[in-house]
Amino acid sequence: MYFPPAGGGGVQRPLKLATHLPALGIETHVLAPDDPKWLHRDEELRPPTQAFVHRARYLGPKARLPSEELRGLAGLDRALAQARLTGRRLLLPDASVTWAPTAVPAAVRIVRSEGIDAVITTSPPLSLNLIGAAVKRLTGVTWVADQRDSVLQNADRRFERKAVQAKEKALERVVRLVARRADAVVTVSEAIAEEIRAFDPAGPVRVIPNGCDFDDFAGLEYRPGERFRITHTGSFFGKRNPRAFLSALASTGLDDVVARFVGDFRSVDREWVKQLGLDDRLELLDYLPHRRALELQRDSEANLLLLPDAAGRGKVVPSGKIFEYLAAERPILAAVPTDGAAAKLVRETGAGVVVAPHDEKGIRDALLGLHTRWRAGQLRDGYLDEEQRRRLSRKARVEELAELLWSLE
Repeated sequence: MYFPPAGGGGVQRPLKLATHLPALGIETHVLAPDDPKWLHRDEELRPPTQAFVHRARYLGPKARLPSEELRGLAGLDRALAQARLTGRRLLLPDASVTWAPTAVPAAVRIVRSEGIDAVITTSPPLSLNLIGAAVKRLTGVTWVADQRDSVLQNADRRFERKAVQAKEKALERVVRLVARRADAVVTVSEAIAEEIRAFDPAGPVRVIPNGCDFDDFAGLEYRPGERFRITHTGSFFGKRNPRAFLSALASTGLDDVVARFVGDFRSVDREWVKQLGLDDRLELLDYLPHRRALELQRDSEANLLLLPDAAGRGKVVPSGKIFEYLAAERPILAAVPTDGAAAKLVRETGAGVVVAPHDEKGIRDALLGLHTRWRAGQLRDGYLDEEQRRRLSRKARVEELAELLWSLE
């Protein structure tokens, strides 16, 4: 579903799979929507030159940010806005299921005309798994289901609502379908793998995490700034918010620090931050093309990773953003669950400092420490050794997927 010209974090894994698989001797065809009506577009992202890209018409609804659309509305205006959003919520397992009527016949044609040996679906959205199961049933092709996120352990949902409870049941049915029908399941973390294994899958379940795209940073340079620049790229949703960090920044009293936030910064947080008086110490930038976001990550004194505990989910499902930060090779201030996967990666690579996500004092001390090292000229640049770069590279991860594909012949 998420493929150029769509932009955002969900695009990178499928894009890089299609980039590296052809070099490993696997003829690669991509089926993507003509227009996924996603929140962001990145016209600078280019599909890989060695893969064949096919498009199927997408007639579904446009992606939305409900909290932003409803904010400030009251009375009839709010009721009308809620009505517009209700249609999306009634679609099960998600709004993207409306792509299936055009995607399934397109995929079947490609499988038959190109002699396809295996189909990989990558989700979210979870409804992509329905397409994979349908294509396998109609053609007999091998199906590998790639799961980039947790399905059932999502702390951002309000489980007490009956509509959400109904959706939970629909999601569970999809997970059972994946376990029963997929020839293999790939996940980005062990926690998601365990979620699938609980449904007694028919095929192997392999953990192939996201990786670092070091080539994407070729030609990008770090130039020491006159101020300490700390950059966060990515959007805030659900339980994710920047408030503990911003409060900690305000309490430092440092006037030569600027925090740059790139992406969707919620209106409610924009209003809240006004009370802190950060003024020119805070830069809020709207969504930027991926290349520009990487430039800012590389040309920063430090990068900021914010990951809430989210009822334990933050411990076991590390944000894919951490691999971009590692590839940028600038110090990371990681406000994440201290016993989680992201924290482990930061410590193992020596990439930065780890503090608990809501520990304002800990974040303040970490920020002061990084600032002191910067003033002394002691912030490391290019901290990964060759073995770490090889192990963390996206290419190495795609090689693992290729080995799985060959084993399923």
